[in-house]
Amino acid sequence: MNTHVTISAADDYEAIRAAIRYLSETGPDELDLARFARALGQSERSLSELFRRWCGLTPKSFAQAVALDHAKSLLASRQSVLDTTYEVGLSSTSRLHDLFVTYEAMPPGVFRAGGAGIDMIWGAAPSPFGTAVVTATDYGISGLGFADGETSIERAFEDLAQRWPNARFIRDDARIAPMVAQVFSPEHWSPEQPVRVVLIGTDFEVKVWETLLSIPLGQASTYAEVARQVGRPSASRAVGAAVGKNPISFVVPCHRVVGSSGALTGYHWGVPRKRAILGWEAGVISATHPVSRET
Repeated sequence: MNTHVTISAADDYEAIRAAIRYLSETGPDELDLARFARALGQSERSLSELFRRWCGLTPKSFAQAVALDHAKSLLASRQSVLDTTYEVGLSSTSRLHDLFVTYEAMPPGVFRAGGAGIDMIWGAAPSPFGTAVVTATDYGISGLGFADGETSIERAFEDLAQRWPNARFIRDDARIAPMVAQVFSPEHWSPEQPVRVVLIGTDFEVKVWETLLSIPLGQASTYAEVARQVGRPSASRAVGAAVGKNPISFVVPCHRVVGSSGALTGYHWGVPRKRAILGWEAGVISATHPVSRET
């Protein structure tokens, strides 16, 4: 599977967005490839090639991977996404690989001062989920969001920058590009060269984000489970608010938190993108440990 971040990967995501809209109305068990392809204005071959290129899965396997709303057993036992979907055709065994991250929390005073005295760069680069918009300090990535046909690069940047109204921002796409490439290229995920991130928020928010970092690739948790892990079992709503404020999407995997019913409720950058990320991650696992799959 080619997981390098390229312009074509960003272009592919526009087709993937349309596919996810279709899949939201059609469950994986009812998926008809010919009808699916026609709905997207593609041939069956081009549609299959799109999914193979984008995430290394067949369209049906991708549909199964993102149908987490129906995966009640995922929440009952906190099984991996792959284990949950094993019975419907997406199989892989052996340990999971994940994005290696090292992080530090900036002092509370910096948060209270709105980032006063902090210099940040920002920029945009293609990713598998649309254009990634990133802010960064000398210590690492401080914000990551997405732009697409509905959200401009400038609007995504403003969303990230408003958290730090007193910081100084300079756009530098050239410095941001290698950061984005590392984040979205599994072959670059290494404990020897981890992605460096900076967590800036209230003490409670930072604690929630640290807990999110402990959810492995291919697994999911609930807001209630995260609340228990941070020592506030009755604070599911507060945890949900903190998850929603996660400034470093994808790297801090708030997309791996689902509702108590199993529904993919809420995601700051859109539930369709949350579905896409979970399906893409299933493809990463499958590519790392390939087994026989349907064609």
